[in-house]
Amino acid sequence: MPKFGRKSKEILSTCDERLQEILNEVIKYYDFSVLSGYRNANEQNEIFRKGYSKKQYPDSKHNSSPSIAVDVAPYPINWKDTRRFDILAGYIMMCAESREINLRWGGDWDMDKDVLDQTFNDIGHME
Repeated sequence: MPKFGRKSKEILSTCDERLQEILNEVIKYYDFSVLSGYRNANEQNEIFRKGYSKKQYPDSKHNSSPSIAVDVAPYPINWKDTRRFDILAGYIMMCAESREINLRWGGDWDMDKDVLDQTFNDIGHME
């Protein structure tokens, strides 16, 4: 059974308890890493400058404490294998729905279940 490593646990601890609940359940079934939870001003603005975020500090959901956004990636991480991100998102969204927790995925920003109509894909992002 997969489990979080020390770094993923540390990052997840910066997130809202509902995100922690969902991700701690999903890790039992699908192996993934937690890459980002709370971000301070320097971290957020650097990610914005690199084009990985559309939001500057303090406008990202990563900037609240606890963070109401999290970035994850299937383990082992292969950024070119986007299908594994889709599978992981399915597990996470199903778990959230079963707990009646509203969650938005960066691969379906408008939440219409059409993943082909996105102009900015952030497939590792949940909020």
